[in-house]
This record gives sequence, structure tokens and C-alpha cells, in this order.
Amino acid sequence: MTANPRIKDMALQDRPRERLVADGADALDNASLLAILLRTGVQGYSAIHCAQQLLAKFQSLEALARASLDELRAVKGVGRDKAVTLKAAFTLARRMAEELQREAPVLDTPERVAELLREENRAYEVETLQALLLNARHRLIRVEKICQGTLDTLLAHPREVFRPAIVAKAAAIVLAHNHPSGDPTPSEADIKVTRDLIRAGQLLKIEVLDHVILGRATQERPRDYVSLRELGYFYT
Repeated sequence: MTANPRIKDMALQDRPRERLVADGADALDNASLLAILLRTGVQGYSAIHCAQQLLAKFQSLEALARASLDELRAVKGVGRDKAVTLKAAFTLARRMAEELQREAPVLDTPERVAELLREENRAYEVETLQALLLNARHRLIRVEKICQGTLDTLLAHPREVFRPAIVAKAAAIVLAHNHPSGDPTPSEADIKVTRDLIRAGQLLKIEVLDHVILGRATQERPRDYVSLRELGYFYT
């Protein structure tokens, strides 16, 4: 049998675990990531060799994820425990993808933004500026609370608004805040801050899609929010 390199024989900086710690998981190829899951080789096969054999046999990660325990164990060097580890890892990955797809709403209208934020914002006693970080398809990455102000004043610096968007690699953001008075009509300060942030987003290539202000519905005002884009304030 042809000898194959063992992880413990590699230079320390070349070992998959050490490379992941030093450079991050994205720096590793698929074989190295699989080798970390496999941990050690068996029957004279190294973890790296087993990982390479798995990729050669199944051709893609999708096919590998669909493989049964018996199909995984048929690869030399992959015993029952390693097959179980791989099956568990791929099952968790699939469930995470389903969870993200199920829980990440598309926020392409002010109505959907209001539906997402309404209940939480009702509890705020002071104005609270939030940034909804979105991917390129306008799916929510997360809601970031930026700052809180007095009952009628918010001070928002572009640096504080866009820092979490840059870290999250967001393609766009939606601004939102509450008016504790219940009247969602934008103030002059709301309009000015919005325009300043639109300009900052243009420089950073992160689009500001809207600014939604949440209040309370009344008989005269059945909608409890306003959209500054709908009101025509989205020009700079």
C-alpha cells in the first residue's frame, strides 16, 4: 500500500486545525475541513487521505451529504464512528440551512419591516434607532440596535450605523425607529439624518432602502408606521 502523509507528520503550520485557528475556516479546502471531522486515520490511512478519497468517490459535498452510513463506511479508512460523525455534521448543516431559509424574511416593503419590529418597538420608552441588515436578495441577516435617544431626539453617526453592516457583509440596510408619542410623522431631524445616511451608504456601496418610523394606529391614522421612501424623502 502506498504511504500517505499523516497529519502529525506535517509541519505545525500546515496542519488543518492549526491553519483554521490561524487563518479561519474559509482558508481551508474541503479535504482539510473533512480531515478535521475525521480527526485521525485508520487502517493505515491518514485523515487527509480518507477525506480525499471521500471527495473523489462522491464528487461533490451535496452527494457526500446524501450518502448513507454504509456508503460512507465503504470508503477505505472510514469506519463506523467516522461515518456517524460525518452524517451528524452534514445533517446539522442541512438543518441550519433550513432554519435560515425559514427564519430569514424578505424585507422588501415597509409593511414587512413594521410586522417584524412592531411588538418589540412598542416596549421602547425612548426613540431607538435600528438597522436591519440585509443580503443581496433583501433577506434579513439580523437587526442591529444602533442607539437610543430622548423622547424626541436621536443622534446617529454614520460610523455607528454602517459598522455592523460592514462586519456582516450586508448589501443593504433598512433604518427603523419608534416614536413613543405614537405619531409616526417624521421630524426634520429624521429627514436630515436619513439623507445623511443615504449619502454615507452610497460611498460605502451599501444601499439604504428605506427608513420606517413606527408609532401607534388611531381611528384617524389606521396605519401605525410611515415609510420615508414612500413619502418621497429618498433623494440626496
